[in-house]
Amino acid sequence: MIRILTNDGIDETGKKMLLDAGFDVITDKVEQASLGEFLDQNQVQVLTVRSATKVDSAVLHSGKHLKLVARGGVGIDNIDSETAGKLGIPVINTPASSSDSVAELVIAGMFSMCRFLYDSNRQMPSKGDTDFNDLKKKYAGGTELKNKTLGIVGLGRIGKSVASRALGLGMKVLAYDPSVSIANISIDIHGAGKLMVPIQTSSLDEVISNCDYLTLHVPGGQIVGENEINKMKKGVCIINTSRGGVVNEKALIEGLNSGKIAHAFLDVFTNEPKPDKALLQHAKISLTPHIGAATKEAQERIGIELAEKIIDHFKN
Repeated sequence: MIRILTNDGIDETGKKMLLDAGFDVITDKVEQASLGEFLDQNQVQVLTVRSATKVDSAVLHSGKHLKLVARGGVGIDNIDSETAGKLGIPVINTPASSSDSVAELVIAGMFSMCRFLYDSNRQMPSKGDTDFNDLKKKYAGGTELKNKTLGIVGLGRIGKSVASRALGLGMKVLAYDPSVSIANISIDIHGAGKLMVPIQTSSLDEVISNCDYLTLHVPGGQIVGENEINKMKKGVCIINTSRGGVVNEKALIEGLNSGKIAHAFLDVFTNEPKPDKALLQHAKISLTPHIGAATKEAQERIGIELAEKIIDHFKN
């Protein structure tokens, strides 16, 4: 019987699929320091993780029985895939499961910024009964998303899903992706079917120089730093739900303080799980704790996709 450790959890539907297929599923949470020893002592052959567990070289070398490492999510930056490859351990992920959830969080972030929801939700509990009219004046300068330009860096599944929703809101969309020249964006309209909208990609400079909102959907690496911010329109809003470090946090704060950047929405941080307090306490940043894929629907889809891929792997 093949033994699986789902160290960062798995949806009950996916767990049932694995059990029904004859796998032994361990759902205990093993602390990072003890993970390698646990894998070895319990002869674990499959390790599944989300973003919390780090599958580093030490873990991979200790897990002498490992035959597969699976990441529930898009990126695999918390897995030492190079070492896994040298040890002959395949690494898989679930890129199709969380696109809609992340895309909706991006749109939520834009609404939060354009109507000052992130700040009014901080101020109303303490000042709503004493400074109501002053707060009303403070937040009277909100803007609509319709007819604004959204720049998308990375036009994979998530980027396309964001584009679909932005187009549905009446936004203009500019996109940069070095591997995509033209993307057909599907807009699903209940009762009317699908509308296909072609988007021709532009250069990175063109996107960042002309957008009102910028959202990033890349697997890692710094995309936005001081040089890129200098090229942006005054009053731009930046959204990062991809990976910490894609936006240089120091340059972001400087841009916010100077007024070049109007607002930012961050779901990911360089130093997770202890983000820089300068970000957490900044009055112009809307924040969430890396919850892009943390919806009930996405968790179920991730569990199902993980189970299907693990089952298929051992069938072949």
